[in-house]
Amino acid sequence: MNIWLAEIWRAWRASLRRPGFLLLATGVLALGIGASVAVFALIEGTLLKPLPYPHAQQLVAVGMMTDDGAGTSPELHQHLVGMQGVESIGIVTSLAPSNVMIGGRPMQVPTMLVDHDLLPTLGVHLAFGRNFSAAEDQPNGPPVVMLGYAFWKNHYGGNPQILGQSLVIEGKPHTIIGVLPAGFGLLGRIFDLTGQIDVVLPAALPANSHDDGTNYMSVARLAPGVGIAAVSAQVNARARALYASQSMPTSQKNWLAQQHFTAISLQSQMHVVARGILLLFQASALLVLLIALVNLGNLMLLRSLARGHDGAVRRALGASLWRQVLPALADALLIGVCASLVGVLLAWASLDVLRHAVSAELVDLNAAVLDGRTMLLALMVGVTAALVAAGLGVWRSRRMGDMDHLREGGRSGFGRTDQRLGRVLVVTQVALATALLVVAGLFLHALYDAAHAQLGFSDQRILTMELAPVKSSYPDAASVQQLAQQVLDQLRGQSGVEAAVASTNLPVGQQLNLPMHVPGGEPFNAQFRAISPGFFPAFGIALREGRPFDQGDVRGGEAVAIINRELADHVYGGHALGKIIDVYQGPEGVEARIVGVVANTSQYGPLGPQPPIVYLPLAQTPDKLIQVVRSFEPMRFAIRVHGDPLAYRDVMREAVARVAPTQPIANMRTLASIVESTTADARLDLLLIGVFAVLALVLASAGLYAVMAVSVAAREREIGVRMALGSSASRLLAWVLRGGVIQIGIGLVIGVVLTLVAARSLRKLMFDTLGTDSAFDPWTLLAVAVLLLVAGVLACLLPALRAARVAPMRALRGE
Repeated sequence: MNIWLAEIWRAWRASLRRPGFLLLATGVLALGIGASVAVFALIEGTLLKPLPYPHAQQLVAVGMMTDDGAGTSPELHQHLVGMQGVESIGIVTSLAPSNVMIGGRPMQVPTMLVDHDLLPTLGVHLAFGRNFSAAEDQPNGPPVVMLGYAFWKNHYGGNPQILGQSLVIEGKPHTIIGVLPAGFGLLGRIFDLTGQIDVVLPAALPANSHDDGTNYMSVARLAPGVGIAAVSAQVNARARALYASQSMPTSQKNWLAQQHFTAISLQSQMHVVARGILLLFQASALLVLLIALVNLGNLMLLRSLARGHDGAVRRALGASLWRQVLPALADALLIGVCASLVGVLLAWASLDVLRHAVSAELVDLNAAVLDGRTMLLALMVGVTAALVAAGLGVWRSRRMGDMDHLREGGRSGFGRTDQRLGRVLVVTQVALATALLVVAGLFLHALYDAAHAQLGFSDQRILTMELAPVKSSYPDAASVQQLAQQVLDQLRGQSGVEAAVASTNLPVGQQLNLPMHVPGGEPFNAQFRAISPGFFPAFGIALREGRPFDQGDVRGGEAVAIINRELADHVYGGHALGKIIDVYQGPEGVEARIVGVVANTSQYGPLGPQPPIVYLPLAQTPDKLIQVVRSFEPMRFAIRVHGDPLAYRDVMREAVARVAPTQPIANMRTLASIVESTTADARLDLLLIGVFAVLALVLASAGLYAVMAVSVAAREREIGVRMALGSSASRLLAWVLRGGVIQIGIGLVIGVVLTLVAARSLRKLMFDTLGTDSAFDPWTLLAVAVLLLVAGVLACLLPALRAARVAPMRALRGE
C-alpha cells in the first residue's frame, strides 16, 4: 500500500511540477461537466422535482390534448365524473384579476376558480380553515373565499382569527373560510398559474353545463394499481360519445375527430411547454460533454505516448501491471477530481449569472439548485471519464512494441492504428460541434430577424395599464363603456398626452381567441379586440383600406368591424370591405359589416406569427360578449406621450381616481417593456445554446490542435525523410494542413446529416420557442462550415509551422 501511495504521490508531484497538461485536461473536462451540471440542475428543479402532493404519481390531467397540455371544458368535465379507477376528480381555471378592497385601499389580485373536489383530489390540507362545501360550489351559492398564504401574511399579518371576516371582492362581501398552505400553486403554464395565487373562489359550475370552452384543467386521482392507459381509454370514449350526441357543423365534427382525448401525469402537465426546450438544453450540454470526453481521450493518448518509454522500461524490469498503469490512473484521478470541482463552480456561477441577467417564464431559474446529489454526480462523471480516458491511453500504449519504445528512446510515436483512432476522434468532435453550432445558428438567425422585424405598430412613448371594472359597480356593457370613456376624457385633457385609448387587448402580449364565422363559410378562430376610436393612430397601425372607427359608431347604429390584412386575405380573398362577419356566434355574438382593413400586427411579439384579428368598436360590443371577455381579461388603457412614458404614471393613477376612487388599476408598464418580455424565454434559449456552441467550438478546435500536434510529433522522422528528399517547407505545410482540412470536411458532412435527420424534432422546438418552423437554413449551414474551417485551419497551423521548421538531420537521428 505504501508503494502505491508513493507512486501516486510521485505522479501527482510530477504533474504539479509541470502543470500544463493538468491545467489543459482539467479545463477541457471541467467545461463539459459545468455545462451538463448546470442544465441537469435546471431539469431537476423544473421537470424532475416531485409535486408537493401526497402520492403525486397517482394524479393525472384529463381532457383534450393540445400543445399546452390537457385542457377540458365544464361540459366535458361533468361527463368525466364517475370513471372507473378514479377516486376523485376536480376542476380548476384561472380568472381575470379580481378587484378587492383591503383596508380601504382597492387592489387587483390574481384569482383562481376551483370546485369543491379539487383540493381533496390533490390531497391538499389548508393551513387552517376549511374547503368549499358542495352547497357553496353552486351558482348563486353563499359568497365565500379562500386566501393564498402569502396574501394572508402580507395583508392580514398572519392573523389566524380572520375566519368569518369579510373580504370585499368585486364590490361584494365574501366570507373568508380558509387559508391555503404556503407554497400552494398549480404551476401549469397553460392556465398562467405560474405566479402567486391570492384569492380562490368556487367554480360554481351549473349542472349540465353547456360551456365547451377548454380553458379549464381537470385533475383526477387514480385508484391504487390503476394505470394511466386505462383511464385514457375511458376519457377518449366518453368525450367522443359526448360530442357525437351533439348537433354541430360538419367542419367542427371533423375537427373534433382529429383531436386526442387522453390522460397525462400531472407532473408532465405542469411542464409540458418547458419540456421541449429543456431537453434541447440537455442534448446540447451532453454534446459539449461528449466533445470534452473525446478531447480528454486525445490528451490521454498524448500523455501515454510521452510515457511510452517509461512504461516499456518498467515492463522490462518486471514491474507488475498495477505498477505499470498506476501513474496514468493517478493522473486521471487528479484530473477527474479537479475537473469535477471546477465544473461545479462553473455551473454555480453560470446559474447565478442567469438568475440576475435573464427573466424567463418557461424555466424557473430559482429552482435550479446544486445539491449534494448533483455534486456527487459531477464527481462520478469526472473521475469515471478521466479513468476511462487514461485506460484507453494505457491500452493503446501497451499495444505498441516494447522494443520499439526502448530502441527509439520513447520517440517511436503513434502507429497507423493510433493515427486512425486520432482522426476518428477529430471527425467525431467536428460532427458534434457542427450539429450544435447549426442549432445555435438557427436560433441566432431567428432572433436577428426578430430584432429587425416590423411589428406592425409602434411601441415607443406609450404607457399602459390594466383596469378590470368592479362587477358590482359596472355590471353591464353600458357601464363599462361609460367608465372607459370617462377615464379617456380625463387622460386626454392632461398636458403631454398625445393620445389615449382603451381596448380589451393591447397590440402585443395577452391574446383572446374567439370563434368567428362567415355566412356560407366554415367557422374559424381569430383574435378579438374591442377598441375605442383613435386606437389605430395611437399605436401607429396603418389603415390599408376603408375607414377607421369614429364617434358615430355607437350602440344602436349599424354594427361595424375592422379586420387585419391576414384575415382579409385568407378568408375573404383580399376583398373584405362590405362583407359580413359573425363575431362569437350565438347569443353572445354580433353580426357586423367590415368597414376597414388594417395592417398585420405581431400580437405574440417579434418572434411570433401575425394572427388574424377582428376589431369591434367598444361602444357597439354587446353586453354578453363584454361579459365573456371580462371573465378572462381586464381592460387595457394606453397613452402616447411626450418624453419618458414612466413619468406619466401619476397622471394615469389620478385620472382613474377622479372618475372611480374605489377602482383598482394594475400592471402599469411601457409597451416597449411588454414587447421585450415576449422574447425573454427566447433570449434565455439563445444564451444557453450559444454558450454550448462556443464551448463546442473551443473544445473541437483544441482537440484538433492536440491531435495534429501529436501527429506531427509522431511523424517527425517521416517529415525529416521528406525534407531530406527535397520537399520544401511550403509543401510540408500544405501536407499537414490538408490532412486537418480533410478531417474537418468529413466531420462537417456528418454533422449536417445528423442535423437534417433531427430536423423534424428541431422544427417543432423552433416553432414553439421562436415562432418559426424553419429547421433548415443554407446560410446558417454555410456560416457554420466557414467558422469550423477557419477554427480548424488555425488549430492545424501551429503544428504545420512546427513541421515545416524541422531540421532534417535532427529528425533522422531521432534527437
